[in-house]
Amino acid sequence: MKIIADDVKLGENVHICEFVNLYGCDIGANSKIGPFVEVQKNATIGKNCKISSHTFICEGVHIRDNVFVGHNVTFINDLYPRAVNAEGRLQTEADWSPMQTTVEAGASIGSSATILCGVTIGANAIVGAGSMVTKDVLPDSIVAGNPARPVKSVDQPAKETCK
Repeated sequence: MKIIADDVKLGENVHICEFVNLYGCDIGANSKIGPFVEVQKNATIGKNCKISSHTFICEGVHIRDNVFVGHNVTFINDLYPRAVNAEGRLQTEADWSPMQTTVEAGASIGSSATILCGVTIGANAIVGAGSMVTKDVLPDSIVAGNPARPVKSVDQPAKETCK
């Protein structure tokens, strides 16, 4: 089942798998949205992106062109979330504003990474699987861990770790 609201803007040749929830977002041409993905209003996904299954892209997230997002990646848009406002009533949109997060062109985010709000992941950067990104990631760098820390630059040769 696909739930795609009328206010979603889709570029040409966008492939959307079953079991998605898209509303109020923009998705660029030739991008692929995997199953069990939610993309909220005011989020943008550029051209030629691959968003893998079970990923949550919340309001305020801007993903540029040619970005890979692995399985089960979670973006956060509020550093101090609360259920109720100062008067004790359930919060509404009037009680807070989402913080912005940007993933620059060509970046890759590994499976099960969590991206806190207010950060920029630089162009061609790689975020390791399972990482918690709490600060900006420089372009052409590789970060990993919790919190994510620089490991090396993209142009350094890779060490064989999987056998």
